[in-house]
Amino acid sequence: MSIIGNLRPSKNSLPCEIDSLGVHAKLRYDLDAIGLASTDYGNIVHEIPSAVLYPTSIDDIIELIKFSNECPLPFNVAARGHGHSVRGQAMAHDGVVVNMLSLKKHYKNGNGIRVSTSGNYADVGGEQLWIDVLNATLEHGLAPLSWTDYLYLTVGGTLSNAGFSGQTFLYGPQISNVLELDVITGKGDFMTCSKDQNSELFYAVLGGLGLFGIITRARIVLAKAPKRVKWVRMIYSDFSIFTRDQEHLISTKGLEYLEGSLLMDYTPAHNWRSSFFSPSNESQIISLLKKHGILYCLDMVKYYDDETANSVDKDVQMLQEGLNFIPGFTFMRDETYVDFLNRVRRGEITLKSKGLWDVPNPWLNLLVPKSCILDFNAGVFVDIIHRQKKTTGPLLVFPLTKIVWDDKMSAVVPDEDIFYSVGLLHSGSFNDWQDLDNQNNEILEFCDRAGIKIKQYLPHYKSKEEWIKHFGPKWNTFQERKAQFDPRMILSPGQNIFNYV
Repeated sequence: MSIIGNLRPSKNSLPCEIDSLGVHAKLRYDLDAIGLASTDYGNIVHEIPSAVLYPTSIDDIIELIKFSNECPLPFNVAARGHGHSVRGQAMAHDGVVVNMLSLKKHYKNGNGIRVSTSGNYADVGGEQLWIDVLNATLEHGLAPLSWTDYLYLTVGGTLSNAGFSGQTFLYGPQISNVLELDVITGKGDFMTCSKDQNSELFYAVLGGLGLFGIITRARIVLAKAPKRVKWVRMIYSDFSIFTRDQEHLISTKGLEYLEGSLLMDYTPAHNWRSSFFSPSNESQIISLLKKHGILYCLDMVKYYDDETANSVDKDVQMLQEGLNFIPGFTFMRDETYVDFLNRVRRGEITLKSKGLWDVPNPWLNLLVPKSCILDFNAGVFVDIIHRQKKTTGPLLVFPLTKIVWDDKMSAVVPDEDIFYSVGLLHSGSFNDWQDLDNQNNEILEFCDRAGIKIKQYLPHYKSKEEWIKHFGPKWNTFQERKAQFDPRMILSPGQNIFNYV
């Protein structure tokens, strides 16, 4: 559904000279194109661009950015992948949104993914979806090591943030598994970069929120792909025991994936991301929820293939030794590797069939220092979320290890060896999403009062001071890189870092 009718259309602010460019024929001004570029998964922020570019090659993007640089008053440019941001980060008010998915249709060989079996890497277009990367690499028995929970995101999009999931404690975020990039800078320069070549741009772009350049190719590390997984879920009623077992598991060998989530007594025992329990299991869990109010689910996964199939059950038992989950409340599923990685897609299809996908999603994603995670549980999960009983949507909490993050990159994380990813994945309605957003603000205010030095993932701030606090010691480097690679501040205005609202 187009949102244009609900907004005041912006005045076209592009200079008339743009009509003389070769790229002019690939700019769209119609309501369908503008409407798509004016909304995102969050369904909260709406900014109308002057035009949308549907490129057929990266030369089109270069021409557009170079032209903007030549204008006395440059216009903004934002790259849009699958539009899964939640606060308008991929929008460009009065500027041009680049529909990166348009590139997928114009490869001469029909594929923007090239796999090197000798080098164990894949060269992948920034516009490619991770699900397509998975399918292409599996044809060679290979796969990337690090994933996001949802695979229908573009490579350029996740690498501009960080990209992490339950594998991250072991393999690092997706930005730690990149060998090389092709980037169009904010000056319109096309540059290949890596740790050894144009390294300043390489480190700037990875986790750089699209502020320094548009990723058009990434060389992704691959490894031998497993065939199946043993997926185990264990239930806890004590948060301190739950986190202690999580931290124990990420310190042991043999585990490939670990995440955690919360169950509340006022919500169903399953959610759209993972319908794990059978009806009989659900009745048991509901009884337990009535007793405790909140339960904590620890999910761990062991990969296997034909060679290790006979030993995988024993390996799982060894991983469970010494864990203190509630006796009798452990559940296991055996799935293909692809079905496990693509598990969120099933929930998406279900929600879309009920008309519940394209709703406001005031998500809040936080990185919380390990030293404060018990205080966070008491102050946020128990005293705000459970007490107010507003939240509808998955609540995730699991540990990450700092050693697998490269501090030279733009992404910022808490300054502790272990920190927790907390995902409050709210879904609301167009009438009540503000209540959930107010709760998010209450959570942020609590953390500030309690001295919990959180970092926002997929950050959203409204002032320069808040951004300076977010980046901390990296702020000066961040500014210097902006001046070097996008001096006229053309790229990614929706981040509101250098284009303050």
